[in-house]
Amino acid sequence: MSMRRVLLLLTVMVCAGMAPLGAAAQSVRVLGDHNAWSAYATTESAGQICFILARPSSTEPTPEGYTEGYFYITHRPSAGIRSEINLVAGYDFAPDSQAVMRVGGQEFPMFTQADAAWLADPSQTQAATAAIRAGSTMTVEGTSLRGIKVTQTFSLSGATAASREIDNAC
Repeated sequence: MSMRRVLLLLTVMVCAGMAPLGAAAQSVRVLGDHNAWSAYATTESAGQICFILARPSSTEPTPEGYTEGYFYITHRPSAGIRSEINLVAGYDFAPDSQAVMRVGGQEFPMFTQADAAWLADPSQTQAATAAIRAGSTMTVEGTSLRGIKVTQTFSLSGATAASREIDNAC
């Protein structure tokens, strides 16, 4: 893994609140790259964390101040968390707004905070991850600070293989 990629990954993880700087930052390892998705593992003081991520293939329209978006599915075994779904949109959502994840004809509401979104109903995690594994494309629609509807599209090619990597590692 190149130093640039490590720094990018660590920046994303810190922004997502997934890892502190320091020793944990040095232990991030790639489990595998699978088309549009990559699988990673790291260890922090609270234990091992495994996650997969993908970047959007498109963001329309591009919101003002857009950086880079990432969609994660994370396992945190020591916290009893499996398949936590999280979006770092790359732009700030409008306060008190919801985003909607659409995959395979199904819709999953997401609550938002700053530039991040999570499933509004965690009991939908299994259905959402199954839809991701079975689907070909996923969209997440959110509302920017300026009130503009933004749609991010993600390829699901490789999501199943990447998921299996973290299932086996964590």
